[in-house]
Amino acid sequence: MKVAHIALWTRQLETQARFWVDFFEGSINEKYCSKTNPGFESYFVKIGEDVAIELMTKPGLSAREPDNNTSGWVHLAIAVGAKTKVDALAQKAQTQGILVSPPRTTGDGYYEAVIKDPDGNLIEIVE
Repeated sequence: MKVAHIALWTRQLETQARFWVDFFEGSINEKYCSKTNPGFESYFVKIGEDVAIELMTKPGLSAREPDNNTSGWVHLAIAVGAKTKVDALAQKAQTQGILVSPPRTTGDGYYEAVIKDPDGNLIEIVE
């Protein structure tokens, strides 16, 4: 088994799509606009061979609380294959003002940096 894709609600569909394409060299499909669910739109972002993220929006979405004290998924971790790549993406995130935590080795042995997407969702960039 493997995860087919993960889905992310966003109030900023175009901004999120650009983020995943620009930051992680993702590719996106043509925007889907539902004919039966008015206002629902989505993109699939493909990163490398194995990562697929469905970005979805619809009218009336509320903002997520940034306090990290709610149940549900906490972060997404993307393995980039090398410490040098973690470092390079952390530097890129620093210049864009989205770096949350600089590269470090965690207590469980991951070399990682933490960034946030345009909606404030956390993404761990790991070796």
